[in-house]
Amino acid sequence: MTKPAASDTLVQFLPRFPRVRVLVVGDLMLDEFIWGKVSRISPEAPVPVVWVQSESMMPGGAANVANNIRALGGQVRAVGVVGEDRWASLLRSELAARKIDTSGVVAISRPTTVKTRVIAHHQQVVRVDREVKEPLPAGVIERLIKVVAGAISDVEAVIIEDYGKGVITRQLLEAVIPLARKHRTVITVDPKQEHFDLYRRVTALTPNRTEAGEALGRELETDRDVERAGEEILRRLECEGLLVTLGEEGMWLFERTGRPTRIPTVAQEVFDVAGAGDTVIGTFTLALASGATMAEAARIANHAAGIVVGKLGVATATPEELGAKLVAAGDGRGAADRSPRGARHSHRPPTAWVPGLGRRTRRHSRSVT
Repeated sequence: MTKPAASDTLVQFLPRFPRVRVLVVGDLMLDEFIWGKVSRISPEAPVPVVWVQSESMMPGGAANVANNIRALGGQVRAVGVVGEDRWASLLRSELAARKIDTSGVVAISRPTTVKTRVIAHHQQVVRVDREVKEPLPAGVIERLIKVVAGAISDVEAVIIEDYGKGVITRQLLEAVIPLARKHRTVITVDPKQEHFDLYRRVTALTPNRTEAGEALGRELETDRDVERAGEEILRRLECEGLLVTLGEEGMWLFERTGRPTRIPTVAQEVFDVAGAGDTVIGTFTLALASGATMAEAARIANHAAGIVVGKLGVATATPEELGAKLVAAGDGRGAADRSPRGARHSHRPPTAWVPGLGRRTRRHSRSVT
């Protein structure tokens, strides 16, 4: 049987991305890059001396998820905290330059999270972290919850991006997840082990192999280990789907309504895996909110990740790059490769929204139970 063309399957969802509106709730960071050359070892210690040639800034953490969504054409609002420092100003400027809504970003009296990477000859020499990990005060969390509550009826999806830096707490999850479910909104989670049992009944989670193993208290060394873990997590959390990323080995997709699906990597060259998980959850969520099934959304996200790992530094994929990748790969297998027991999700393309006309009537439904 002839495989359906990509233009008739996965590529069809890309033009729908600009109509999708997403809230990204989580730990906002700024990624700083110092680019240089190394020609000698320091006389003071056995470390390389980096001659700085240039510097650059990028949104990081949850801000990078928002950046990935925006790069693919989606509309996005970031919800989180920054400090009252120069790093916060730089992060806000980077987000504004990308037309990412920062009205949900709250300034508080603790440092903005910053990751500084020193890169020489296309290799990372060292990373320097500035951060405070303690959970945010209840009053600050309440402010973030109000932001989500005020915006939830006007978005197609909510992403919970948990980097363990204090924004994602029990208080926030116990408010935001029911809100999203009440409005039948897609809700996806990039999880951390300490909060795993609080993610119950979301649409989908996107842990990597290590995070999935930590949630169950064991290492996942083989494909069979991952299969058992995925099925156990699905039962335990009662979510619709689980997308376990395996780095250079691809992904495993688990669905409550079907058999597990193994998705091999499509990356041809890997220069830098930094931020690849952000690309996966951003693309996966955009595709789901555009009407794709879990299997279709996972394959689209897999191709997007294959693009970004082929770039140096924290990178994003564009619709043009992703479309070209899908066509070149001929990956039209989203529907054909589903398990016979699988069922198509009822996510429909979002209706058009014109800024300034207020809230529109939701004319589409989602299968959130």
